[in-house]
Amino acid sequence: MQTTSDLIREHKWKIIFTLIIGGFIIFAISIAVGLQDILNVLKRSDPEIIIVALLLEIIIIGMWTKRWSLILDVIDKSPGFSTLFVMMFTSLFGNNLTPGAAGGEPMRAYLLSKFEGISFDLAFVSASADRVFEFFPFVLVSGFAVYMISTWHLPFLDTILISLLIIIIMGFFGILIYVGVKRDIAERLLLSLARSLLPVFVRITKKEITLHYVTKQISFYVGRFSTGFATVLQDKQMFTLGLSISFMMWGTDMFRMYLCFVAVGSFPPLVPMIIIYTIGILITILPTIPGALGLREATMVGLFLVVGVPADIVLAASLIDRLISYLMPTIVGAITTVYYGKLLNKMEANSS
Repeated sequence: MQTTSDLIREHKWKIIFTLIIGGFIIFAISIAVGLQDILNVLKRSDPEIIIVALLLEIIIIGMWTKRWSLILDVIDKSPGFSTLFVMMFTSLFGNNLTPGAAGGEPMRAYLLSKFEGISFDLAFVSASADRVFEFFPFVLVSGFAVYMISTWHLPFLDTILISLLIIIIMGFFGILIYVGVKRDIAERLLLSLARSLLPVFVRITKKEITLHYVTKQISFYVGRFSTGFATVLQDKQMFTLGLSISFMMWGTDMFRMYLCFVAVGSFPPLVPMIIIYTIGILITILPTIPGALGLREATMVGLFLVVGVPADIVLAASLIDRLISYLMPTIVGAITTVYYGKLLNKMEANSS
């Protein structure tokens, strides 16, 4: 099976190109809003508050690691918090460089299988089960978001488009839950869909992909996700702790984003900020640009204007947030990825 590192290596120029596009979108928005205004806001930002927000991001990653450790203790044996904490940064590196944040789970499974002796299947189940916990806070807030947006004075078309986006993503979460509960039926439906769409995909992309390969991939991922979902539901104590950690992570993440605004001297209305930021996070799930660079910023600027927060303030706060939640983990993750690469090379040299 192709690992995340192989995927990144194979598509490195495409990834670089999409990151450049994301950077260009952010730059274009900055020009439209007023680049000098944004720079002036950033110059006035409070470095102490930014440091606190950075520490909160590290705490969030720590809570994420703890949740993963709990799952591993149920299905096998956790190698320890410090080991998983380092692996988590490598996973984030994979997430941040792949559209839809889809590269982190295979990366975690690969590292556990190579360095901790846990089978790849079980390791992937643990990463899939960990992903399940992220659904609950987002489904809850997303449902509330659809209602709240309908009460804002947005243009009718914008309201429909944003609400439709949220409903589609909630539907995606619903499909994933269905996959977890009804594996056989879900697998048959996905295979039927793949048979219909594969010829179109091959014509558009010009890639030679066989139905056998697609069938094998669907069976693998549906099987592992279904097992992971069942693992989460079967152990009530772990489920309760994992769910509690998920809501704590979500709350800490919201507070961190709020501090990014406070750092530039703004105090946005809390409920609209939670909803808008949640929509921004949901956009990163879409398989477009890695990290939804530029797309999330454009959405947040447009929605915050509705609740009275100036565009230069929103973009400045968003750039600080990107520095903390995207750039920092990516840089640290690149370092840990190189570290594991050297360890792997050393292991292969010793075995040969």
